[in-house]
Amino acid sequence: MSFKPARRPHFFYTTSPLPCPYVPGRTERKVVTELAGVSAETLHDRLSRGGFRRSHNIAYAPVCPNCSACVPIRIRARDFLPSRTQKRIEKRNTDLLVQEMPPRATAEQYALFQTYQQTRHGEGDMSTMSFYDYRAMVEDTPIETSMVEFRLPGGQLVGACLTDRLGDGVSAVYSFFDTALVQRSLGTYAIIWLVRRAVELGLDNVYLGYWVEESRKMTYKAKFNPSEILRGGQWRRLGEPAPAIPGLIPASA
Repeated sequence: MSFKPARRPHFFYTTSPLPCPYVPGRTERKVVTELAGVSAETLHDRLSRGGFRRSHNIAYAPVCPNCSACVPIRIRARDFLPSRTQKRIEKRNTDLLVQEMPPRATAEQYALFQTYQQTRHGEGDMSTMSFYDYRAMVEDTPIETSMVEFRLPGGQLVGACLTDRLGDGVSAVYSFFDTALVQRSLGTYAIIWLVRRAVELGLDNVYLGYWVEESRKMTYKAKFNPSEILRGGQWRRLGEPAPAIPGLIPASA
């Protein structure tokens, strides 16, 4: 007689309220769950399609009271139509050396990460991360993850993107770059590269996390055509009318 192992129950938890980092005056709450064990890949894949994101071995999604400003967004990689500006950016960066590396933190990455945080997000919590915090962000992953590095022809590291592999696409977990190289638009180029890579791998989507229409820091995410956003449990082309969700304040409120 054979016995099947009992299925482990899966628990979700809600975080305590905190000030919203994107929209002043609002409160942020998240629902979180652990990604662990043999089912971590499958669970992460399913949750990602449902609008969750990953940090370390935790998957999370916003469940903010009376607010729906954070909208999951993804690029339809196979149908990507770069704008004229994006074409110029892609051409401008053809000299970069790009490598997909295992998720291993290095001192070189951390130096670039620190400079990026201090330049772009000096007021944020990540600006105070130690090397050990950074290493945990990169290496604490229960799923297939890579670090994409972007280097100048001479070998200097100028950008990096921590990337998760999903069943239907890739997910940009976190990216950072040399902000002094303004003409290269490295943040945009990293996304374009991920789109091209997804197509090479036969994958449909590039997940960019959450788009907040009211946040100027998030505007770049809506500039990749075609993009889809998750509203009312359905992925819809950006720009299509969103279904009404009773009891929630629209993102434009």
